[in-house]
Amino acid sequence: MAELAELVSVLKAAGEGTRVRLLALLADGAHSVKDLTEILKQSQPRVSRHLKLLADAGLVQRNAEGAWAYYSLTLDGDGAELAQWLIGHLDPEDVERRRDIERQAAVRASHTAQATEYFAKVASSWDLLKTLQVPEEAVEAAVVAALGGRRVETLVDLGTGTGRMLEVLADSYKRGIGLDSSREMLTVARSRLSGAGITHGQVRMGDIGDLDVAVGPADVVVIHQVLHYFDDPGRMLAQARRLLKPGGEMIIVDFAPHDLEFLRSEHAHRRLGLSPEQMSRWAAAAGLVVDAMQSFPSQSGQRGLTVCLWRLSDKT
Repeated sequence: MAELAELVSVLKAAGEGTRVRLLALLADGAHSVKDLTEILKQSQPRVSRHLKLLADAGLVQRNAEGAWAYYSLTLDGDGAELAQWLIGHLDPEDVERRRDIERQAAVRASHTAQATEYFAKVASSWDLLKTLQVPEEAVEAAVVAALGGRRVETLVDLGTGTGRMLEVLADSYKRGIGLDSSREMLTVARSRLSGAGITHGQVRMGDIGDLDVAVGPADVVVIHQVLHYFDDPGRMLAQARRLLKPGGEMIIVDFAPHDLEFLRSEHAHRRLGLSPEQMSRWAAAAGLVVDAMQSFPSQSGQRGLTVCLWRLSDKT
């Protein structure tokens, strides 16, 4: 039970039109300040000031990543309960609310288009780019080991790219499906799988940001070097969770937190790595448990990237 002064502070923070709009937007996933200024059509200082008041009151949480910061709704506590109550009582047909939703969809579509354009440019050299950044051989061996020598019925690889994971894990599934929204990547993937004689793994066009559950159910979902392309990896993880069979598991590979801003400006990354704390929070929100995590530091003498592998499972 909140103390009177604390409750009054939270109510004051929430009791303003723009801040209620911000809460409603963040209820649908994390956003950067830049995104929110585009959606609300307000100045960056004004939006930042509103977000600070909401964060100070415990209604939202801030996660700094390099030069950017992402905001999301607080998941626990009195602030979280109040935010959910307010959002639940908003009229979805309100003109301003509908406009915000439309602009939010446009911002997300713009992000997707930027990533798709980037992937089209690098499709033919994608695997080479990855080997320049990370200890790929060790990571791939760990991905195979994560399945413990089993051969599952159905494996789904989200954001399959050139189909490398379907190739690496070919002995671990009876039926493999890779989804990607880049035609160029899928062309490379089909050529690769055909050349390797892998007939039980196939790729198809699909929006991994808006998953069709008919793709599943899957025993295993693989998300390899994908989540950092999303503003809200937790939202993506929650969607992927819907593909899993009861008792299924996920294998996630991504970068640890870093400060290489050029990956954002030149390579379409949205998040500068994912922390263990973030992954645990996103997994819990999706009804999953983090069973294990491994780290793979860069082997280069230069400022390299550390890659992490998480194994998540559905304990229901």
